[in-house]
Amino acid sequence: MSRKLDYPSAEDQALVKAAQKGDMQAYEELVARHRDKIYARAFSMMRNEEEAIDLSQEAWVKAWQRLKQFQGEASFVTWMTRIVINLCLDQLRKQKRLRAESIEQMDEELGGVERQMPIITPNPTERLERNELRQRIDKALGQLSYEHRTVLILHEFEDLEYKEIARRMACSIGTVMSRLFYARRKMAVLLAGLKREELR
Repeated sequence: MSRKLDYPSAEDQALVKAAQKGDMQAYEELVARHRDKIYARAFSMMRNEEEAIDLSQEAWVKAWQRLKQFQGEASFVTWMTRIVINLCLDQLRKQKRLRAESIEQMDEELGGVERQMPIITPNPTERLERNELRQRIDKALGQLSYEHRTVLILHEFEDLEYKEIARRMACSIGTVMSRLFYARRKMAVLLAGLKREELR
């Protein structure tokens, strides 16, 4: 049996193990597989293409530097997503002025928009309906404030606990709960409004 790794067909876990031993080709395969997902997460938080590109590239560099620390408790994609989210949060904290551009459709590495937004139950066989739903969610998210959008993404899309969100956003747990309550309510109103607009 050949010891050479078949990069395109190898599982992420095998590629990570090879990359941890210094195999750059294995790491490049991981980048090629997950680059779009990591960029989409950065874009969902930054709402700016250039910043999303810079931060997602920085995340890949950081991940390569820290690869030996990756123990495999979570999937490689989940680990990468955490890195890029932390970089985005750091960048957002540094910015005095926040951009207000529309966001790209949410990536599906953690189960897809349908699972993440349980109040909406489109027919899963209707691809068009799903795409329209994602566009509505993206548009509504884009209209939330930075605080409301971030807390919603971290809790609903990244499954983080209140305590962890409070730590990352440098605020109290009570503030997180309050922001989440108002963010969900605003999202429900925005989504209902966007649906009415489309039906006109």
